[in-house]
Amino acid sequence: MTVLDREKGSMHWKGIQKPKELKCDYETLTPTYGRFYAEPFERGFGITIGNPLRRILLSSLRGIAVTSVKIEGVLHEFSTLPGVVEDVSEIILNIKELILKPRFDNVEYPKKLYLKVSNTTPDSKEVTAKDIQADADIEILNPDLHIATLGKEGSLDMEMEVQLGRGYVPSELNKREDQPIGVLPIDSVFTPIKKVTYDIEASRVGGRTDYDKLIMEVWTNGTISPIDAIAHAAKILKDQLAIFINFEEEPEVEEKEVDEEEEKFNENLLKSIDELELSVRSSNCLNNANIRTIGELVQKTEAELLKTRNFGKKSLNEIKSILAEMGLSLGMKLDNFPPKNKGTSKKKPAKVGTTE
Repeated sequence: MTVLDREKGSMHWKGIQKPKELKCDYETLTPTYGRFYAEPFERGFGITIGNPLRRILLSSLRGIAVTSVKIEGVLHEFSTLPGVVEDVSEIILNIKELILKPRFDNVEYPKKLYLKVSNTTPDSKEVTAKDIQADADIEILNPDLHIATLGKEGSLDMEMEVQLGRGYVPSELNKREDQPIGVLPIDSVFTPIKKVTYDIEASRVGGRTDYDKLIMEVWTNGTISPIDAIAHAAKILKDQLAIFINFEEEPEVEEKEVDEEEEKFNENLLKSIDELELSVRSSNCLNNANIRTIGELVQKTEAELLKTRNFGKKSLNEIKSILAEMGLSLGMKLDNFPPKNKGTSKKKPAKVGTTE
């Protein structure tokens, strides 16, 4: 796309209302739960953003999980072990509930976990995740998880393989052709996200109430914070959309914040550009750009003015200085401007707000 095409194309995306920040309800925030708010979105954009973020959170964040087990004396998952209350299928179901977290970002996989326990007492003995000998790079977040129950003289000798992945992977896909006999592939839940919901409420900007407020709730398994989960999902979405942009993005002009209570009409907006007493060069540039009133001028951004023929930084600074003395600035948004009776300020005033 040429420079000229890009400038003409900017009309399609400039002026779209977008939220300034993502807010978090810190009173309810925990390591596994977060409630977040973003507003204002243009009408319809709440669901446009909320739905893909939810799908990415549930399906695309990576985690680690057990992908196969090998139990001494067992050839298939329907076997039973002497002295063990649970059968192999029940033990595997319990193993699936393990919550594992890498201690470092650059861990190499696969990793091995080992569980070797025997009962030498006449009473039953519970085997939990804290009995697992974990790799130094792997942390078990739910050490109290029940694995099995050993009766008198019962024993359990197990080796588990841990892999990095995303989403849910069925046991069939965890099976490898080179796996030794006795290795049992299992279903793996890699995603660190347990649940995501989003809701859309009305949001107000000035006198308009038809904007969207996006509310998202995220539950994790503790291997990632809800705040980081949202950020990583947004990064994935942004990266997927990047190839669709075929031009260099211009730096955004900082928007001017004006409280609603402070919104009032500035009568200087109706004055002619000539009353600014600008230098000849600046005045001619504005006239050539068909800018006749101060109200028309303040709605222009710095970037737009600098594109005007023969308009340079010196003229820009001159105009900014004079406008500041009037309590005005470039990049302003004026609702209902010009007023119906442009020659007087006694009628319904224009409202001065932020740029969109």
